[in-house]
This record gives sequence, C-alpha cells and structure tokens, in this order.
Amino acid sequence: MIVQAAAEGDAHFVIAMHQHTAFAGQLAAHFGNEEFAGLVPAEPMQFIVDHHDQGWADLDAEAPQDPDTGLPYNLTATPLREIVATSAGSPAFNEAHHPFSGLISSMHTYGLYCGRYGLSDKIFLDVIPPELRPDVDAMLRGEEERQDRLKAEIAAGHPDHAVDEFVFHAYKQLQFFDTLSLYMHLQPEGRRGESTFPNVPRQVGDDVAVAVTERPGAVYQVDPYPFAVDDLVLTTEGRYLTPQPPGTDLGARLADTPVETQAVRLVAA
Repeated sequence: MIVQAAAEGDAHFVIAMHQHTAFAGQLAAHFGNEEFAGLVPAEPMQFIVDHHDQGWADLDAEAPQDPDTGLPYNLTATPLREIVATSAGSPAFNEAHHPFSGLISSMHTYGLYCGRYGLSDKIFLDVIPPELRPDVDAMLRGEEERQDRLKAEIAAGHPDHAVDEFVFHAYKQLQFFDTLSLYMHLQPEGRRGESTFPNVPRQVGDDVAVAVTERPGAVYQVDPYPFAVDDLVLTTEGRYLTPQPPGTDLGARLADTPVETQAVRLVAA
C-alpha cells in the first residue's frame, strides 16, 4: 500500500499496489520510440510490469492500520515481517504466467533486498533484523534457484532471451517503470519536483539518465523522452482517506470508499 503524503488536515490518496503497478503498466505500454527500444518479449514483459507487486494483494486487502498515523501502513513503514511475507508471492504468480515474467519478477524481488543489483545504494538486506534474517536468506536462495531454473527453461526455447545482458536490460526497464511510478505516487501534485532516473536502457548495453521536471498543472517534462507518444496522459486510481480511530477496519473502510483518479501529463523537454 502507498499512502501519498498530504498537507496537514487533508485526506491522503491511498494507492493499493495493484493500482501502483497499473500505472507502471501504462508507462510500459507506451515505452519505446526511435531512440529507446520497446519491450521484448512484449507480452511477458507487459505482464510482469502490470503485476510486479502481486505478492502484496492479500496484505493490501487487509490494510493493517499504522498506529502512528491512523492510516494503512505506507510502503516503507510496513512492518518488516509483513514485507518479507510478500516477497516470493510476486515471482510465483508471474512464473505461472510465463517463464520470462517469472524471471524478471524474481530479479525484482531479489534486487529490492540487494541494492537492485548495484543500481542503487539502498541495501534493504542491511536493515533486516537478526530474527528475520534466516527467513530472508532462505527466500533469496529460493529466488536464485528460481532464476537459474527459469533461465534454463527460456534458453531451451529462446536462447537470445536468456543472455544475461538481454535479461538485465529488461530488468532495468522494469526498475524505471517502478521508480517513475513511485515518484508520482509518494508525493502529491506540486511536491514532486525534479528527479533523475539513472540506468534507463535505450538499447541493450546502452543506458542513459532520464530527468523528470514537474511543471504547473501536473505536467512533467521528460528528457530524454522514452515514450512513443508525446503529451502522454496517464492516470492513477486510489481512494482518499483521512486518519481513522484506532481499531478501524481499514480494509472494509477502503472497500466502501469511492475510487478516484489522479492524472499526469508527460511531455518531451
């Protein structure tokens, strides 16, 4: 669950992870132009982007309450034991759809604990408490085994799709869609500012940094521009919620709250 920041007294826009991934999926569906290669293999990649946080589904439906805010736990404030419990769910779900979807999903889970394979200096594994470390280590070993098995399966049918450089290219595409979505989701319009997204792949082995600058009216200048359509309008679904009294069933409260949308426009700089 993502609980968007809000001014004091305002309702917070609460975004379930499937709504977060749906926005990432919109980015993926429009990614690619003369400079930036699109998704390959297209359907398995679109599927994993659309479902890269599927393991959160049950936790989001429950929406456990953060006693410090009266709202659902925000993504990074979620108790670590709960986060760890979601970790293997997404790769298992995506593997059932397609081996390549499962491989990239497994890399996404593994990368979140291990600095995104060197793309980030945030090492989630370093903050795992000793009592949870055996479970996390076992989960990570399981994902390494899953990746080896799926690479072998992919190589048997599509050898070019199992090449490490090609796989890492696809993984970096997912990281861009995920982190750009988080940029839009964690802060409200007017507070997103400017951010740079490194390691965005143009072609296999050719990465660039993409700068995003917020302008008035929920317009975001993107440089270089990696999408097929300029002036691209995308929407995020969520629900507005104010802090609730302790003990409130937030899952039920959110289910009874109307779904609303936030829109953004992406334009070439």
